[in-house]
Amino acid sequence: MAVDELLVVGLDMNSGRETHIRERPMDQWRRLGYGRLESVVCAACFYGLDGVAEGTRVPLIARGRIGGSRRPHFAHPPHMGPPGGHHPETLWHIQAKLRLERWALSLPNVVEARQERWIPTRERRTDVHVRLASGSRLALEAQSDLMTDQLWQDRHRDYATAGIQDVWFMRPGAAVPHVLLAEQAQVYVLDLGERTVRVMWGQPHPRSGRWWEARDLTHFALHHPPCPGDDIHQESVTLAELGLNERGLVLPERLADKLAGEHRTARRSADSARAEAEENRRRAARAVRSSRPPVAREAVLPSTRRSARPGTPRRPRCAVCGGQLGDVLVPYGAHIAVRGGGGWTDCLGRPCTVRPPLPSLVMPKSAVRDAQSSVRRPAESSTRRGTI
Repeated sequence: MAVDELLVVGLDMNSGRETHIRERPMDQWRRLGYGRLESVVCAACFYGLDGVAEGTRVPLIARGRIGGSRRPHFAHPPHMGPPGGHHPETLWHIQAKLRLERWALSLPNVVEARQERWIPTRERRTDVHVRLASGSRLALEAQSDLMTDQLWQDRHRDYATAGIQDVWFMRPGAAVPHVLLAEQAQVYVLDLGERTVRVMWGQPHPRSGRWWEARDLTHFALHHPPCPGDDIHQESVTLAELGLNERGLVLPERLADKLAGEHRTARRSADSARAEAEENRRRAARAVRSSRPPVAREAVLPSTRRSARPGTPRRPRCAVCGGQLGDVLVPYGAHIAVRGGGGWTDCLGRPCTVRPPLPSLVMPKSAVRDAQSSVRRPAESSTRRGTI
C-alpha cells in the first residue's frame, strides 16, 4: 500500500478547509499544531469517521525533515487517535478530495472548486464540485471501495438531472463497478502514492467474422472508455497534464494523438479487409461462371431474324431459302405449292432451294450478267403469273 494512503489529512480550523503537509513549510505547521496553537486538527476525527465522535478535535504533529528517510506528514499525538488508526480507505478518500480540489483550482478555465457541495435539488453532495468559466458544472467523485450498480445509477441519474457531468476516480486496487463500464462512464484510477492518474483503455476487440462492418471500428483498437469484459490497458499521467471541460476529463495531447493513431490504423485495416472480401467475392463469382457447362445456342431460323432497321415489322421468310413468304404461305413457313382460287401456285414461279453462300466481293462480269438476267426472269414470270 502506498505511503501517502496512510498519511493523516489536516483540517485548518481557521479557514475550515482541509490541508496537506506540502502546502506550508514545516516550521509553520509545527507552530499551528499540537502543543502550540493547535488550530490544525485531524480531518477524519473531526468528521466522526472510524468510530470517533463527530466534532472531535485532535491537534496534529508535523513530522519529517528535509532530506529525511520519510516524507513529511501529519500524525496523531500518542494515544489520541482511534484504536488501530484510521482505515486506509478513509484516509485515501479525504486526501483524494483534497488533491482533486487543489488540482481543479489550478486550471485556467475553472472558476470554482469546493468539496462537499450540495447539488441544486439537495439530494446529493458532490465530493468536489467544479464550475467552469463556460458555466458547465462537474462532480469529481473519489470512490475508495466497490459500490453497487444501483447506487451508482442513482447518483449518476441525479447528477444528470441537475445538469452535472460526473467523473469518477477509483482508489488503486478497488474493483471498478461493472455498471461504469456498461454505461461508458468516465472512470480513472487516482494513485496518491505515485501522484498520478491512470487512464483506463480497453484492449482491441478480436477481429472475427465481417468485423469491418461494425458500427464502431474504434473498438478494434485501443479505445477509451473501455467496454465491459475488455482487457484493460493503463496509461499513467500526472494530474498537471490533465484538464477539464464540459464533457469531463481532457487527456494530454500525447495520449489523444496516440488514441487517434490507433483508431486510424483500425479504419485502414477495415478498408483493406473490406476490399479483400470484395475481391474474393468477385473471384468466387468468376469461378462459378467458368465451372458451368456452355449453353448450346438454339438454331435461329431465318424467319425469326430481326429486321436490319429497328422499328420496322419483321416479314415472314422461308425456312429453306430465306425469301419472303406471301400471306397464304405464312402458316407453312416455307415456299410450297398450294391450291388457290386460280389453281396451284408455287414459289413465285421458281422452285424452293437452299440459299447459296454469299458471293465473293469481286465478281467476274459474266457472273454479274447472269445474276442480272436471273433477277429479270422471275420478275417477268411474276408479271405473267401473278404474285402470292
